[in-house]
Amino acid sequence: MTDLRTILGEAVGAAFAAEGVDPALARVTPSDRPDLADFQSNGALAAAKALKANPRDLAGRVAERLKDDARLASVEVAGPGFINLKVADATLGARAADVAGDDAHAGASTVAAPRKVVIDYAGPNVAKPMHVGHLRSSIIGESLKRLFRFRGDTVWGDAHFGDWGFQMGLLIVAVGDEGRADGFLVDGPGPFPAESPVTLEDLERLYPAAAAKAKEDTTFRDRARKATAELQAGRPGYRALWRHMHDVSMAGLQREFGALGVTFDLWNGESDADPLMPEMIAHLEATGLLVEDAGARVVHVARPGETRKRKLADGSVIEAPSPPPLLVISSEGSAMYGTTDLATILDRRKAIDPDLVLYVVDERQAEHFEQVFRAAYLAGYATEGALEHLGFGTMNGPDGKPFKTRAGGVLKLHDLITMAKDKARERLHEAKLGEAFGEAEFEDVAHKVAVAALKFADLSNSRTTSYVFDLDRFMSFEGKTGPYLLYQAARIKSLLRRAAEAGATAGPAAIGEPAERDLALTLDAFSQAVAEAYDKRMPHLISEHAYRLAQSFSKFYAACPVMTAPDEAMRGSRLTLSRAVLDQLEKALDLLGIDTPERM
Repeated sequence: MTDLRTILGEAVGAAFAAEGVDPALARVTPSDRPDLADFQSNGALAAAKALKANPRDLAGRVAERLKDDARLASVEVAGPGFINLKVADATLGARAADVAGDDAHAGASTVAAPRKVVIDYAGPNVAKPMHVGHLRSSIIGESLKRLFRFRGDTVWGDAHFGDWGFQMGLLIVAVGDEGRADGFLVDGPGPFPAESPVTLEDLERLYPAAAAKAKEDTTFRDRARKATAELQAGRPGYRALWRHMHDVSMAGLQREFGALGVTFDLWNGESDADPLMPEMIAHLEATGLLVEDAGARVVHVARPGETRKRKLADGSVIEAPSPPPLLVISSEGSAMYGTTDLATILDRRKAIDPDLVLYVVDERQAEHFEQVFRAAYLAGYATEGALEHLGFGTMNGPDGKPFKTRAGGVLKLHDLITMAKDKARERLHEAKLGEAFGEAEFEDVAHKVAVAALKFADLSNSRTTSYVFDLDRFMSFEGKTGPYLLYQAARIKSLLRRAAEAGATAGPAAIGEPAERDLALTLDAFSQAVAEAYDKRMPHLISEHAYRLAQSFSKFYAACPVMTAPDEAMRGSRLTLSRAVLDQLEKALDLLGIDTPERM
């Protein structure tokens, strides 16, 4: 379904071409002065400069060619050569009817050539509790997964758990030192205990203590490194203990993801790439990419002569290879973080052969992914440009630093979700919303409000920027917040229920009032918002549209009575517009991973 901006762009492009001008210059955008026009084209300025002509004269000739276009109410030239376009009411009505009749996409277009896409997001570590640092990756990745599917791609969301690295060696040694792993430390194939020797709470306690001890105690660290290497080499008892730690961790991870409405098609971890390690290592050796370096084995990914300035601990600056080599096998013989990432690329190529893989991971991992991607391209595991790292900023506290608890520790994601639900209940009671609901319905609404507050607060910011966590502001039913949008959706649902009870039916969309024009133009803009969010990998553009749509409906609702419209035709038209707004708003919120309640 084509939006007005695209349609008018084609019309203006044809007029430019008729004047001997490159139609690519005829870009149409929403007007900077909506009081004067709906759309504008500034292409005459650039075209006239290239032709050494007067831009206003060129714009006038283009406008003359457009004046009889029935889709336009007016075409005017302003300033040095701006072409202002006002859309006819009938055109807006027809476009609003198209949006209202598009049950699948609410007026948004789909891609011409669908792709196979893998989105790698969340990235929790097995045996570690999820914390607020996982929130942005989970929320952004889930939104992008929904957005790419909405546009027509075939998409796999992959959690890609960290379950094969040094933290597992730390825990094996820590569990053993507490005397809990005796049944797993024997040599041979087992059998091993069927019951887990640890709970999730045990792992949450053991890991930070073991990580801290490894920094101070070199003997403990070396034992953990050896345990990591033996686990990866296939020691049966370590594999059995690892499986227990993996399984008890999954229960907690699924609880947090479920609460946030985050789902995955692939629940793969680093360990799933382990079977491909021998094949990959042999291939890297055969191609000469894997080389010895100070007892370790690496892949050099910097191009010949490529350098960058690097600051040393003493403050001095040196020229160093750019980027550093990818460490594949440590001096202890264990696979590294980059090794499993590289093997995962190979695994995905064999299993899915994706056209594109997106990694939604903290911006601070940019160099790591540059190393991995370059190695993958050198090895032929992916085509150039098929791997993208979508970095993001941090969620910060009032001090501008990554968010911490009042005691200075990392806040668990489960605790954050609990805080948000408590605040949602409080705000609902303050606003006297849901007072007539039963307990189950009230709790369902409170949960939706809490998740909407957290997700919209994150996704209303550009992915690449950081933002300050402010739960009181996020949870407001006024302003640019998730709860406000839920309230607006519930308000429209209430209107439509009243209309149905009164026997009122929707009818053909007709545009006349300024607020109706604004609403129709906003409905039309959804297609561009979706396309730009997709192309730029920026979900905040969907958030911006959802908020504009809610505001536009509020103005429409205040200026254009629906149930008390002057006649049945106008009431039917306004019901159609209201239904179109609700459908599009719910689709936009769904792209953000936000569910709406039936009433509030």
